[in-house]
Amino acid sequence: MKTVTVDTDDSFGGRARDSVTGWWGRSRRFLAEVRNEMGRVTWPSQKEVYATTIVVILFSVAMGIYLWGVDQILESGRQWIYRYFVGA
Repeated sequence: MKTVTVDTDDSFGGRARDSVTGWWGRSRRFLAEVRNEMGRVTWPSQKEVYATTIVVILFSVAMGIYLWGVDQILESGRQWIYRYFVGA
């Protein structure tokens, strides 16, 4: 008679055990792992969040001004080309 062994790891053989516990067991395992990982998270302090928020706002304003300047230069170049070639 053949003997079937089922692995307890997450390999294909372990899927037979998962089918016995069903979705409820998989859900409990997932939530337990999520809770474990959330315990390892290091959250920033309020001071760090404030500082990085200010940096993001200032960088966004600087990039907006830079892109506005590039747009103005390209627009004046386009107008010059139209005047030079179409207006002639």
